Amino acid sequence: MPFPLYLLAMAVFAMGTSEFMLAGLLPDIASDLDVTVGTAGTLTSAFAVGMIVGAPLAAALVRNWSKRSSLLGFVLTFMAAHAVGAVTTGFPVLFATRVVAALANAGFLAVALTAAATLVPPDKKGRALAVLLSGTMVATIAGVPGGSVLGTLLGWRTTFWAVAALCLPAALGILKAIPAGRVKEEGTGGPALQAELAQLTRPPLILVMLLGALVNAATFGSFTFLAPVVTDTAGLGELWISVALVLFGAGSFAGVTVAGRLSDRRPGLVIAVGGPLLVIGWSALAVLADEPVALFVLVFVQGALSFALGSTLITRVLYEAAQAPTMAGSYATAALNVGAAVGPLIAATALGTAAGILGPLWASGLLAAIALLIAFPFRTVVAADRGAEVLP
Repeated sequence: MPFPLYLLAMAVFAMGTSEFMLAGLLPDIASDLDVTVGTAGTLTSAFAVGMIVGAPLAAALVRNWSKRSSLLGFVLTFMAAHAVGAVTTGFPVLFATRVVAALANAGFLAVALTAAATLVPPDKKGRALAVLLSGTMVATIAGVPGGSVLGTLLGWRTTFWAVAALCLPAALGILKAIPAGRVKEEGTGGPALQAELAQLTRPPLILVMLLGALVNAATFGSFTFLAPVVTDTAGLGELWISVALVLFGAGSFAGVTVAGRLSDRRPGLVIAVGGPLLVIGWSALAVLADEPVALFVLVFVQGALSFALGSTLITRVLYEAAQAPTMAGSYATAALNVGAAVGPLIAATALGTAAGILGPLWASGLLAAIALLIAFPFRTVVAADRGAEVLP
């Protein structure tokens, strides 16, 4: 894989750490800025909404820029937002910086997904995506727990500074390694924005975006409420929450790595095998959550299956949106983040059911099952090698 891909993954690591780190920092932020924990929790919602809205808007804004200028601009904006957030004494300012950071994150990921696909041969998009998304996986394994420890020892502001610092080598790397010229599609006068947006009316593209959103909703629905399962259902101490999160992240990394080698040529195999196992796994986790050993094994397995299936479906988005070269990455990003925003809301509703704390796990199983039921009649499209043109 080209070296610039790993530089992009470094920036994705910093951004992934920022996206997930607030889970362990909210009490300190609330206390320092004199707001309730519930109010501080809106920072997470602000980031998710910014990601959903920001992906297509940012991609459209910079579609005529070089990839290097776009990526560099988004990284520097993201870094500046965290620097301002680290020094502010007012919650409204911090809220605004989270929105700005989300917009920059969404724009960067949208452009990076497209750039990654152009740095490799046409039939290697899945492997390129796996390298790029590995930044997020490493963030869940090391960045998020590390940020939580840093925040505990030195305060939440230090964690914000650390994320800002991570952006600097990524920015320098992009400046040095990403070509300054415009990519091939741009340089030959690619399709107009209206033509690229018109791709969103294609049923195959809508289908794979929907499936990707559903699988990601299942993933983030359970991930968001994993902590009380560990402490209340399994009866373990709070330190074991970090162990569960690291195992989930390690599984995610393994899943995305394996899927990266299969999603270009054998997407049907990943979906046919991983899909049913994912549904069974969420149900098994709900049933066996009170057994610590089974809990930790299944957390790893579900992380692997979730991201193997999810990354494969997002790769399918890039293939189906091949005629939208500057906007394809934003469509993939939007699908990911719609799932990330909707999943926790559905899971939160499930907490109020008879299943209680285990409700999110059952909800994740249901979401994954719905995705499979939708995909089955159109399996030849979803599993097609290097894109399909029409639904059967």
